[in-house]
Amino acid sequence: MWKIGAKEALLALSIDILFFTCLVSGEFPRAQNVTWISTNFKTLLTWGPKPSENYSYTVQYSVVGENRENNPHCIQSRETMCDLSASLSRLKESYIAVVQSEPPRGVASDLVEPPYTRSQAFCPYQDTDIDRPDFTIVVGKDKRSVTLNVMDPLTALFDGNQQQSIRDVFGDELQYRVTYRRHSSTGKKEYTSAGSVVELKKLDRGESYCFEVQAYIPSRKPGKRLGAQSQTQCSEGEKSFTDVYSVPVIAGGILLILVIVSVAIVVAVVCLKCRRKAQETAKERELL
Repeated sequence: MWKIGAKEALLALSIDILFFTCLVSGEFPRAQNVTWISTNFKTLLTWGPKPSENYSYTVQYSVVGENRENNPHCIQSRETMCDLSASLSRLKESYIAVVQSEPPRGVASDLVEPPYTRSQAFCPYQDTDIDRPDFTIVVGKDKRSVTLNVMDPLTALFDGNQQQSIRDVFGDELQYRVTYRRHSSTGKKEYTSAGSVVELKKLDRGESYCFEVQAYIPSRKPGKRLGAQSQTQCSEGEKSFTDVYSVPVIAGGILLILVIVSVAIVVAVVCLKCRRKAQETAKERELL
């Protein structure tokens, strides 16, 4: 029994040594589904699978055609995500990234070039998604105009200690597309504004209108020109009688008026009859 156990242990040790030798010789699983995820220049590189204890990942990046360099926060890491927002500083350039499969920290390797997976090209200026903006509504005194004050979304970029907005990045190329309709209608209209203050005129007086706003950058490639659409907001309109009072309340009021009128008519008829009877009685007394 002891001899059989020793042989099994020796075989298991041999397998472990062979597996470890394969690992340090470069036979690591390659990263899969290497993908860019970017919103307002917050740019992440993601991939899979989660590594075992026997290997790790290192991320390198470069402008297309230039030498790759390591991201200092993503070297021999067990994570499957790397934040490259601060590394892609030349916003109008196209970048590629590679995810290398390497031995874990502290393990020596004779790898000349680790197995790696390359990303698609990514240009921050052209490819980052633009998040939905917030805005406020001001109704004009004439009740026929509305001003939308759009707040430029902030980005993950900084100029010194100052966080930059999408207006700081895109400048005059940034416009806003406004979609609007009357609250009581489904028909929509569009208006494009070059600035963050959007004035809409010649609206129906006193009507409530609903608005959605999204960034529009016509210089970007198709499919990336429009940002995410804002939440719908509606202006206040002049309230009609039926808006102030519900149908049951109106019906009750009408019924009450009818009751009062009916009572008044009955009282008037009774009073008229009483007066006529009094007059007839008075005439009869005069004749006597």
